[in-house]
Amino acid sequence: MNDKVILVVDDGIDLLEMIQSIFERAGFSDILTASSGREALKIWKNRQPDMIILDIMMPGMDGLSVLKAIRETSNIPVLLLTARGEAEERVTGFESGADDYLVKPFHPKELILRVQVILNRAYPQKERKIYLESTVIDLEKAEVRHGKNQFSLTGKELLLLEKLAENAGRIVTTGTLCEAVCGEFWQGYESTLSTHIRCGKRLKKTLQSRFHL
Repeated sequence: MNDKVILVVDDGIDLLEMIQSIFERAGFSDILTASSGREALKIWKNRQPDMIILDIMMPGMDGLSVLKAIRETSNIPVLLLTARGEAEERVTGFESGADDYLVKPFHPKELILRVQVILNRAYPQKERKIYLESTVIDLEKAEVRHGKNQFSLTGKELLLLEKLAENAGRIVTTGTLCEAVCGEFWQGYESTLSTHIRCGKRLKKTLQSRFHL
């Protein structure tokens, strides 16, 4: 879910920078910011983010007005932020179409967890399994199953299989596979890739003998 585009809206510049930093440390790479309601609507229309974190108390066009305008045409998930946590205000926010509500000040981890829950609910991930005749490779559990038999994949084997699965039907370069195993500074590690491929060949033989493939 870290590849989702998130728009953060708040009239406090310091808070915007803090929230952006929180998400970047959590692995999110595309965080948009707006310091007013009208700027938020403009960015939302032009960039079409996957989620909005929206402050309620803003001068000019407040957060609830922004939310109502968005809800006229979109079901994009929205998390409301406010310095007030009265029940009546929370009800108003939910009635306006908010997905969740977080009171300032908040703990960074709680913000990330709430956002992840909302994203998982709004954008359920596809099943991460590879089916090879009667053999199933479960990328989520990092294991191979054939009938009642199963064994675990190593971390490197899993990374290679994930990259190959992402590029099914296309040519995958050595550099792409090396980066999947060793990271962005992979130059000089081609022999490491060869080692894993050789291990993969032995793995295939093990599969064939163990599972009678």
